[in-house]
Amino acid sequence: MFTFILIFLSYLFGCVNGAYYVGKLAVNQDIRKLGSTNAGARNAGRVLGRSAFIYTVIIDALKTIIPLLIAGYVFTVSSFLLGCAALAVLVGHIWPVQLQFRGGKGVVVYLAAALVLTPLTLIATGVILLIGLCLKSSFTIAGLAALAIIPITLLIISEYILFGIFLLMLIIVLLLHRKGEPR
Repeated sequence: MFTFILIFLSYLFGCVNGAYYVGKLAVNQDIRKLGSTNAGARNAGRVLGRSAFIYTVIIDALKTIIPLLIAGYVFTVSSFLLGCAALAVLVGHIWPVQLQFRGGKGVVVYLAAALVLTPLTLIATGVILLIGLCLKSSFTIAGLAALAIIPITLLIISEYILFGIFLLMLIIVLLLHRKGEPR
């Protein structure tokens, strides 16, 4: 029963979509009807400005960090269950029930989950991002390539359970970033 409650509450945390609520509070608009129509930090920044981007990132990071820290430090659950909670937050962010299952693409949630569950992988992510930006001018391509280093690093350091979960999360994020993906 505890596992179900943890996963369900993690999903509900994920449903708190930063871009949507920042758009509603800042300009009383649905961000999903503006710009790229995506309810994510990047669209919020493009349409509503830098502060909207920052607030969205903070909200989306906190909604990921809070349930993972509570599960990990208060209830000391297994790595597998922590990974499942992270996946549930990602699913809630992308498919929030109260927004008719139209949310963001999950990059901030993915990175925030890595920050909590496997922070050393973010060093490798940063290095790959810098190299990608030097080689290619597209931030999106360099950024998505950098995201791929997280499961690779987990595989190298023999964190097989988290490797599988982060690989699944990465696949979801990458599929949502395909060119022409309707959102």
